Amino acid sequence: MNHLIDIVGEQLLMLPQKALYWPRESMLIVADIHFGKAASFRALGVPVPAGTTSANLLALERLVAQLPVRHIMFLGDFLHARAAHAPATLAAMQAWRERHPELQLTLVRGNHDAHAGDPPAQLGISVVDEPHVLGPFAFCHHPDILVPSYVLAGHVHPVYRLRSGWDSLLLPCFLMGPQHLVLPSFGAFTGGHPVAPQPGERLFVSSGEAVLEIPL
Repeated sequence: MNHLIDIVGEQLLMLPQKALYWPRESMLIVADIHFGKAASFRALGVPVPAGTTSANLLALERLVAQLPVRHIMFLGDFLHARAAHAPATLAAMQAWRERHPELQLTLVRGNHDAHAGDPPAQLGISVVDEPHVLGPFAFCHHPDILVPSYVLAGHVHPVYRLRSGWDSLLLPCFLMGPQHLVLPSFGAFTGGHPVAPQPGERLFVSSGEAVLEIPL
């Protein structure tokens, strides 16, 4: 179940799949997809599972099928490292792109992109620096960018621990403040950073099936 919110006069949908959707612009907004992270670890000799690139592409595929998307905005950390340029990773991404040539793709460079380099030109991704302002929003990677526009950002990989007695559950979350909204990490195998909401902030967790606001 999606969660509809109003920010600076615009309606946005928080999606259980850890992304935002801006209906007026038919825009899907994702943060920290980290393509090739597992491949980067394997290149260092760390035995981590394969298949994270396929999982990321499948997640995008499902959202594009469910929603009228014409533009995907990536809020930084598209590629994890130089090793993410591995032929198998790029081939999978290219095959996905060829299935969706009509989509406009924009990447706002993040800190990992500075090391990994821009995506290959054949993927047809427009690459910009933060802040990238469109309408009332500044699309950024880092949430602490000081701009007049309302900031949509990633970088933090926020998660929140729900507790019930002795039990607890760590869930990805959206952290919304007066000046910015931080998205959870979209990518598979990216981990999370526990956050503690500050006064004036709102927190929304994703169970994978629904987005729910946590009373603070």
